[in-house]
Amino acid sequence: MDAALLVALGLLAQSLGLSLGVPGQRRPSTLYPWHRAPAPGRVRRAWVIPPISVSENHKRLPYPLVQIKSDKQPLGSVLYSIQGPGVDEEPQGVFSIDKFTGKVFLNAMLDREKTDRFRLRAFALDLGGATLEEPTDLEIVVVDQNDNRPVFRQEAFSGRVLEGAVPGTYVTRAEATDADDPETDNAALRYSILEQDGPQLFSIDEHTGDIRTVQVGLDREVVAVYNLTLQVADMSGDGLTATASAIITLEDVNDNAPGFTRDEFFMEATEAVSGVDVGRLQVEDRDLPGSPNWAARFTILEGDPKGQFAIRTDPKTNEGVLSVVKENPLRTSLPEGVPPGTPVATFSAQDPDTQRLQRLSYSKDYDPDDWLRVDRATGQIQTQRVLSPASPFLKDGWYRAIILAYDDASPPSTATGTLSIEILEVNDHAPELSPPSGSVCSKPDQGSGLLLGATDADLPPHGAPFHFQLSPRVPELTRNWSVSQVNVSHARLRLRHQVREGLHRLSLLLRDSGQPPQQREQPLNVTVCRCGPDGACLPGAAARRAGGVGVSLGALVIVLASIILLLLLALPVALVTRSRRQSGDKGFLHGLQDDLRDNILNYDEQGGGEEDQDAYDINQLRHPTELAALCSPLGRPPLRRDAPFGRVRPQPPRMLPTSPADIADFINDGLEVADSDPSVPPYDTALIYDYEGDGSVAGTLSSILSSLGDEDQDYSCLRDWGPRFARLADLYGPP
Repeated sequence: MDAALLVALGLLAQSLGLSLGVPGQRRPSTLYPWHRAPAPGRVRRAWVIPPISVSENHKRLPYPLVQIKSDKQPLGSVLYSIQGPGVDEEPQGVFSIDKFTGKVFLNAMLDREKTDRFRLRAFALDLGGATLEEPTDLEIVVVDQNDNRPVFRQEAFSGRVLEGAVPGTYVTRAEATDADDPETDNAALRYSILEQDGPQLFSIDEHTGDIRTVQVGLDREVVAVYNLTLQVADMSGDGLTATASAIITLEDVNDNAPGFTRDEFFMEATEAVSGVDVGRLQVEDRDLPGSPNWAARFTILEGDPKGQFAIRTDPKTNEGVLSVVKENPLRTSLPEGVPPGTPVATFSAQDPDTQRLQRLSYSKDYDPDDWLRVDRATGQIQTQRVLSPASPFLKDGWYRAIILAYDDASPPSTATGTLSIEILEVNDHAPELSPPSGSVCSKPDQGSGLLLGATDADLPPHGAPFHFQLSPRVPELTRNWSVSQVNVSHARLRLRHQVREGLHRLSLLLRDSGQPPQQREQPLNVTVCRCGPDGACLPGAAARRAGGVGVSLGALVIVLASIILLLLLALPVALVTRSRRQSGDKGFLHGLQDDLRDNILNYDEQGGGEEDQDAYDINQLRHPTELAALCSPLGRPPLRRDAPFGRVRPQPPRMLPTSPADIADFINDGLEVADSDPSVPPYDTALIYDYEGDGSVAGTLSSILSSLGDEDQDYSCLRDWGPRFARLADLYGPP
């Protein structure tokens, strides 16, 4: 309807001499929204401008949209302007107009999902600011592009269907949305099933997303849970896509009869003993364990005319328990954890001879866990404390006590009754994740994912099937991870996309099938690692990534380069200082020139002479006062044997250099302080040096500062010592 209207308006405009143009042309179409009345006395009307269409996400900016003109005055004598949302209202700066030519430009990319149209007002003024034309409307329509991917409303859809259901039975519905224009193909969605386990037993309606059965053969005893991979695509199935999963659980039907595991069972019973179990009868049933379809019911058909035996079902094992019963058997049941004071049963005895009530009293004859309290007069029995589920006196979920009744005769007559109490299981434990950690391959197409299991301290039917789900409190987990049900007790965790290697901490929600169900949110530590062709983590790959902390090779290179630079800057200072000291001592040590060698060493060291490469410590440049304090007991200044007054005068602290450019000034200041210090050589006394032996192939360094002045020193010999000393020769040698 809108397209037809635009075409009609375009034809009308052409018949009236207007050029509407086509969006996307380099030259904007020209509109004349105002015109003069054709003759005096006629009513003046304004043109109705058709909407101007422009595509969202247009990248060639600024983009000319249209040109408006007034025929009141010639070109150059009219001033044009526009107002409204996108110009002087939020969002500002989207549109602009050339005030002299009337060309309207698009200056920013548009998003139809935020704003689908703009309504502006156009004005025409003369050069003096007077109104030439009445304001006119200018509407800009944003044309939709397929720039939004469809999204499923859920990551996983769940459905339940009875096993053996006929084809066409409804299971569940998958729903998705698309933010694009619903009136276009950009939001026309189509559903499909990409994968399903085993034969094609399910189908999905491509328009509605309804999932139904399509074949017979659904058997819970063969496959209990089916996993489907769903896809939704826009552009009627040919555009952008998204995926989700559907977990379909088959509900049990009582289609399997129980059967004894043997044809005959042999048991023995002690004479005159009542309330004891004789033996057990094992049965098999393929229906869902713990369900009513699985629970067996036993009946004694023949062989016990006096009713001296009874058979009951063990709810945990589904076995038949055969027991001897005689007088006053009483059975009842209580849920586990009942509070003290809970009524259990009432015993009432009669005299079989007189058939009348006697004055009887009641007491406990056997209560192994001291759980019960018996009213002596009425025979009412109550609990007196909470029975622990771990009580050793609970046998297969049953607790047995013997109640004694006696009259007031002398001697009194007594009777006993057996009280059997079945402790009913209550769903009071949430399932636990097992294992709480594991590893997956960093590439989703590698490996089989992480198999997750669950355990539950409760017994059926309060345990499996378990339901695994990524924590709803952390919705961002579903972007990279997915959990699919494998069977009633296990699920599989997979990656949707490739993520960084290392340790990822996830949170899973586990729920059992009890009534009411118990659930627990539990942490799961997953290590994402590089895998080999077999889908197994490569040795050490996960460990290196899981650490997540360390120094990169680039950072290590920078640190080492900085240390080397500091050493190179400190070396000239050490050479100059040592040479100056040696030049003042030549007169005293001239005769020992062949045996004594100056070296760039810290004396009194226990190192290896010239071969010791760690003799010079550059930390002295940065912390000279701290070094002196550490080298003396109790922080006192060190005693100098070669100083005239025995001790070094403390120097005031110096500001450390804050940048590499300040290092030269720092070194020069240190040299000046050393030269003016009277406590350092040279002075009028003999110097004491430690003799470091002979045999070194290295020459002496005394020639570096053999004269009294710096101007007549020859540093050319340093070039023979290697590339690092060659740099010193260039710095201190002649230009």
